[in-house]
Amino acid sequence: MSNKIKHSGIVERVTDDGVQVRIVQTSACAACKVSGYCNAAESKEKLIDVRCTDNASYRTGQEVVVSASTEVAGRALLLGFGLPFVVLVGVLFIVLQLTGSESTAALSAIGALVPYYAVLYLFRDRIRDQLSFSIE
Repeated sequence: MSNKIKHSGIVERVTDDGVQVRIVQTSACAACKVSGYCNAAESKEKLIDVRCTDNASYRTGQEVVVSASTEVAGRALLLGFGLPFVVLVGVLFIVLQLTGSESTAALSAIGALVPYYAVLYLFRDRIRDQLSFSIE
């Protein structure tokens, strides 16, 4: 079993510090034979920034394969969904126990996500280096 997540895509733009690749992300049921009759099948186009030093070897319109390790995907899921969920639920229960007010607890829990995402934004360059894609 491979420990890499791969997507084929097309180079959209070549910049000084990397390459921007357009991929089509499809749901698991998009390949189903009856997906044309079902609303569950969906696909989205995404732009991926790939930092690379040999960006001169790529040109706009070139087909490439973008990959990331499953460890990188796990870290991204943890930062994007896991930790915010823990912060949200933790603050919700703590404020509910302290105040007894559900509306105050709910607003506090949502408000607690603002500093979390602000910290993510401040460390975005460091996180980008750790959660990077590569071109095969």
